[in-house]
Amino acid sequence: MNKHDFPKIHFYDQDFVDIYNKTWNWLADYWISPETGEVTSDGYFIYPVDGKFILDQSESIFSSFFLVYSNRNYPANKNLDYFYAQQEESGAIRWKYDTATDKALVDSQNPEGIGLPLFAWAEYNLYHKSANKRRVKEVMPILCKYMEWIDHTFRKENGLYSVPPACSTMFNAPRDGAFYPVDFNSCMAINAAHMSALGDILNDKDLSFQYKKLYFSLKTRINGLMWNSETGFYHDLKEDEQQLPQKTIAGFWPLLAELPNADRAEILIQHLSNPKTFGTDHPFPSLSADDPQFSENGEGYKGSVFPTFNFMVIKGLEKYQCYDLARECTIRHLYYILEGLSPVDTSKKGDLYEAYLPTKEGPAIMSSMPQFPRKRFLHFLGLSTIALMIENVIGLNISLPRKTVDWVIPNLEIMGIEKLSLKRNLITILSNKSNRGWEIQMESEKLYYFTINILNQKKKTLPIPSGRCSMLIDKL
Repeated sequence: MNKHDFPKIHFYDQDFVDIYNKTWNWLADYWISPETGEVTSDGYFIYPVDGKFILDQSESIFSSFFLVYSNRNYPANKNLDYFYAQQEESGAIRWKYDTATDKALVDSQNPEGIGLPLFAWAEYNLYHKSANKRRVKEVMPILCKYMEWIDHTFRKENGLYSVPPACSTMFNAPRDGAFYPVDFNSCMAINAAHMSALGDILNDKDLSFQYKKLYFSLKTRINGLMWNSETGFYHDLKEDEQQLPQKTIAGFWPLLAELPNADRAEILIQHLSNPKTFGTDHPFPSLSADDPQFSENGEGYKGSVFPTFNFMVIKGLEKYQCYDLARECTIRHLYYILEGLSPVDTSKKGDLYEAYLPTKEGPAIMSSMPQFPRKRFLHFLGLSTIALMIENVIGLNISLPRKTVDWVIPNLEIMGIEKLSLKRNLITILSNKSNRGWEIQMESEKLYYFTINILNQKKKTLPIPSGRCSMLIDKL
């Protein structure tokens, strides 16, 4: 597949552009037919492990957030639809499946095979990038049944959910005794909020109200029981509702769920700039740097930096309009990924990695697991090299049903995107310096509404006609 089939990005640092292009090119190797084991664009997005083709719920949900930018070369919904097809009579959808047998993979650490419930968040994002209302109508019964199964199986009398912490993928995080994990309960709130939003899209007021009610119920309980004003953080709970002392990356899920009020959010966000907790050189470690078990080698979830959790934190920062911090941390994160790909020490061979060191360059280390971190684990890395690149470095936010493109420009730089497919509309938006000053050049096949926010000083919404046009920033 030719990389020019994908949207082309422009940025002053060519290394960022190169890693973006390489990610699209490498993706082709991971679309595999489970029946034949051959690479094919008609297959599923799979990272083979020991010759087995396992589909993982978290990987499938998160990867959809960058596959939506593939100009339909890769279907962002393909893996998700596989999971929906496996739904059981009870409503259960398990966290992993062996695609050779379609059998769920469960173990003693997670006997029910529950994963982080984020399907509605993914579907809401797919809707805004495709405007496919019919799909929302088709998947809603599946999502409702899934939420009912979780409610029936895991909800306790206090209104919180008790699940094995293993379901979060944080396999060796120091969370012993966590009975009510903060990440799972926050993800339930995120899913409930997006179920309500999907209900609004379908104009189903009862559905919208039902899930809005669940969201506010969880918001009250999480804020009441999991917030600690002394640490300025959200903590897991033991069975007796006492807080565990550890501060893990899971404590930032409430930001994405918009649970803290403005004052609490400010305190929580300060941790992301504090080198003693989560503001390490490479943002953000999976365990607070002041924890006795924190390791500068990463050691799995005892300090490693994971692209998937960085994506979660950065999207949480956006909810509280912290665009500058989100962009600054994204750029720092991408520089560390670039260094891992092309190390300064030329005796070492570089690559893309599943996890990175928190205080210096290079991949994370785990002494008890030599295969960690996985190389070229694009299901999560594409979140950084594609989704964050488009949304937080270049600064574009696109909604097809609303016919809107928002562009937050924190610095006047030569950057933009070319030939991004919005359904059947190819758009190009570029900022350039000409003799007349800084200029935004646009090209589109159909009308859309463009909101530009420059340096938080100028903000304007304009209808952009079909064809080519340009605007001078000084004239706005």
